[in-house]
Amino acid sequence: MSERWAVFGGVYSNHVALAALLEDAARRGAGRLVCLGDIGAFGPYPDLSCELLRDSGALVIQGNYDDSVGRGLPDCQCGYTDPRDNHFARLSYAYTLARTSETHRAWMRTLPPMQRLEVNGRHVLMVHGSPRRQNEFLWESATPDGFLVHLLDAWRAGVLLCTHTGLHWGRRLPGGRCVINVGAIGRPANDGRTCVWYAMVDFSGPETRWEFIPLDYDWPRLVHGMRADGLPEEFVQTIETGWWTTCLEILPIRERMAGRY
Repeated sequence: MSERWAVFGGVYSNHVALAALLEDAARRGAGRLVCLGDIGAFGPYPDLSCELLRDSGALVIQGNYDDSVGRGLPDCQCGYTDPRDNHFARLSYAYTLARTSETHRAWMRTLPPMQRLEVNGRHVLMVHGSPRRQNEFLWESATPDGFLVHLLDAWRAGVLLCTHTGLHWGRRLPGGRCVINVGAIGRPANDGRTCVWYAMVDFSGPETRWEFIPLDYDWPRLVHGMRADGLPEEFVQTIETGWWTTCLEILPIRERMAGRY
């Protein structure tokens, strides 16, 4: 098996981008597919993303959305604190919960919240938010090196793969260790571009390397499905414009200032 992994998170029911990713990762010679969770939310027809993932053979980590939908909890456990963020989170969660089949909900309950593998002498830890909490946000601008080193030490990891923020970034730390937040394929990275992002992580050499891949996909097709199924226009506008219109209040200052709103 190739030691090049295609790692992605935040599918958010974007089955169109997920299908494009599976094709793109195969073209790039990925030896393993890793999904770091949050299969549902935001987009239409959540069962379609579940089916694609289950058929792909990907290693899937349980995100907060998957845990909530699987167990039928009252909310998405997204970790938001602002009323506006929580308003749109409630709309998204209610839609996803109502439209995810019991077959897929049962599957979500079996997903591991954390997975550890040894790859070419490196201890690779895969989580959704962080090893501490499934819904912890690790931000590029607001998470200091010292805290990341603490996480790696506490969980005996050399490489930490995470998502949850929806924004991709990576950081190399002392001793050849690294933290890679792979971003999200469910919606753009609040950068005015309609593409979404995932990571190709290469463990084959003496040093872990990664590349963030911009993924173009048929976003008008997704938009058509969102409008046809009555999802909020704010969600649709994000897909069309590449700028976030929701889930903004949680952003640190630097990440917020990089966006339009």
